[in-house]
Amino acid sequence: MNSKNLMLNTICTHLGEVKDNQYKGAVSPIYTATSYAYENVDVKRYPRYFNTPNQIGLAKKLAALEHAESALIFGSGMAAVSTSLLAFLKAGDHVVLQKVLYGGTYNFVVEELKRFGIDFSFTEGLSEKDFEEKIKPNTKVIFIETPSNPLLSITDLTMIAKLAKTNQLITMIDNTFASPVNQNPIDFGIDVVIHSATKYLGGHSDILAGAVCSSEENIEKIFSLGKNLGGSLSDYTVWLLERSIKTLGIRVKAQNRNAKKLAKYFSKNEAIDTVYYPGLKTHPDYELAKEQMRGFGGMISFELKSDIDSVEFVNSLEIIKPSMSLAGVESTIVSPAKTSHALLSQEERKKQGISENLLRLSVGIEDKRDLIADFEQAVSKVKAKSILI
Repeated sequence: MNSKNLMLNTICTHLGEVKDNQYKGAVSPIYTATSYAYENVDVKRYPRYFNTPNQIGLAKKLAALEHAESALIFGSGMAAVSTSLLAFLKAGDHVVLQKVLYGGTYNFVVEELKRFGIDFSFTEGLSEKDFEEKIKPNTKVIFIETPSNPLLSITDLTMIAKLAKTNQLITMIDNTFASPVNQNPIDFGIDVVIHSATKYLGGHSDILAGAVCSSEENIEKIFSLGKNLGGSLSDYTVWLLERSIKTLGIRVKAQNRNAKKLAKYFSKNEAIDTVYYPGLKTHPDYELAKEQMRGFGGMISFELKSDIDSVEFVNSLEIIKPSMSLAGVESTIVSPAKTSHALLSQEERKKQGISENLLRLSVGIEDKRDLIADFEQAVSKVKAKSILI
């Protein structure tokens, strides 16, 4: 089956599935063995080597979705991030990272890289100059994330790819917020695409996993380290993830539609100061997002007015769930200051524009009218309580 001739939902549904040659079942069988034959076989299989039947099948599906040659599945998004970075960096090397990153990635860089003798620099912004001025003679990698977490700023993929090639650097992107449905960075020249598969790829808030997609040469390099670090995923979870991706296109497109409508509603709501959503024409990166994204995603961040207590507001919601993760079929809301960016100092959060009243909404597949009604009743409760006090 040639993925180049297939459309998104067909790839999600069929590509990479493991054939049940014995019973002809409609879905992939699960190969849970941790011990395989070594005599008279083409491949010596072992789960830590990322080469069980279920692992190989899912990797083919992910590679096709990201227009990559190959892929690897990891036990978490951070296992994918850390293994990818360490595969291309050694003592004495330097990596440039964009200013705004997922908190876990930021913590790994500042807390762990120096232990390996690896230097790093964060950009001040997202322009070409911001990245160019941080490149050193020993720089090996540029790492970006777009849309960013939690302010949904957009980084120019073509610019980053050209800058990196000029300086003979490897480019890596955390593509979690966009998902392969909305954005394929490899098409713009990015080398390594990373996902927290816990999010949109899993999509049901019940899987912890990570993924890396790239060329066969790059994946071989990441595999060489990954097999030693041991960050592979159990085959049962691999099977669950393959099942979940069957509905990826349908889910994400529904979330895109809901998010765009909610963002427009929020932008006119008196309870909200600022809305961050790249699909709004008022977003500073709207034109760039339109160029490199097919959909604007299911994530919205917004800052409540100062007279609305964000904690009270979140606790007053009835449909939208206060929850730390994102991208499930259910809508969830979180305070980045208390969760994903809690380990940053208050000063650092302030520099990044992350206030106590900033909330990040992961829009699900519910009816938009119910989500708007839930928002309105929560605001009304908080305002009524503040009047009584």
